[in-house]
Amino acid sequence: MKEAVVSKGPKVEIIDSPIPEPNDDQVLIKVVVSGSNPKDWKLPELYSSNVSNQGDDIAGIVEKVGANVFEFKPGDRVAAFHEMRTPGGSYAEYAIAWQHTTFHIPAKTTFEEAASLPLAAMTAAVGLYNRLGLPQPWSPASASPQPAEQTPLLIYGAASAVGFYALQLARRSNIHPILCVAGRAADYVEQFIDRSKGDAVIDYRQGDQAVVEGLVAALKGSKQPLRHVLDAVSEGSSITNIAEVFRRTAGEWKEDGNAGAKPKVTFVLGGEKTGLPDGVEWSITLVGDVHKDLKDLGYVYFRYIARGLQEGWFRGQRTEVVPGGLGGIQTALENLKAGKASGVKYVFRIADTEGVAK
Repeated sequence: MKEAVVSKGPKVEIIDSPIPEPNDDQVLIKVVVSGSNPKDWKLPELYSSNVSNQGDDIAGIVEKVGANVFEFKPGDRVAAFHEMRTPGGSYAEYAIAWQHTTFHIPAKTTFEEAASLPLAAMTAAVGLYNRLGLPQPWSPASASPQPAEQTPLLIYGAASAVGFYALQLARRSNIHPILCVAGRAADYVEQFIDRSKGDAVIDYRQGDQAVVEGLVAALKGSKQPLRHVLDAVSEGSSITNIAEVFRRTAGEWKEDGNAGAKPKVTFVLGGEKTGLPDGVEWSITLVGDVHKDLKDLGYVYFRYIARGLQEGWFRGQRTEVVPGGLGGIQTALENLKAGKASGVKYVFRIADTEGVAK
């Protein structure tokens, strides 16, 4: 089969490889569309000696299943989250996924849309419900929360894939107000918020001071202080701006009679997070945990997301099909590295790859 491997640069090479073999708990998928993520170029930068298939978003047809697989059979339309930094990634004609991170694609959902989902949607779920401890969407906040019952949530980078999915899940959990920081795709994010419930979009292109002031002003409409932040950017000024918002509103969350509920921030990227005021807890959202300690969360939420796609309350991020199949990966990763993608996911139709049978 044809397979694309990524090294530092990013540099992409298409090679011939044997079709991988699933173990008893895995699914072999004939990849129709593969999705991309910023980590696909970042990991080779971090691990410069690592040359591998970095694709982790799979959408395709089940080819073969392991002995313990009970939900899937050959011919099923599925999407899946491949375990990062392991063989059998999605930048190939065939890919491997664990059965608990594989889910059925509803008939009305395209392979392109499905390929935009797995890694980023699950990152959002882990961040909101495991790291921040927000109400689960099947046990949401009060149906019509009064101002005193509201749970303000800040999503920094709401137009990113993770931020976009976090926004949809938060709405399903009836969390409001949702304060979204976005840029070029701010108008797109606007379509998914409810201003009648205090939701707001702050445009980071107006500068850091305007972002902080906009967030502080938006929080004044809520009776509850800010205690939950998902930072889908996790670099540059996002961290310092979040810290400044907490500093300006510290009196509210320290003196509201609920001192035991410390503010929580979760970041999607690692590294030291300095400058947050004392009393603010922070964590890193590692989506790979659904292949380790959070297997149940991964299993449940992938099936819940599939139901959301079927019922229409959940949708994939906008996609852009990059020409050339696997041959388009390098261009896409270069664009991601240059920050050219805004509110869009680059995906690849494997059949468009030179040398692949149609």
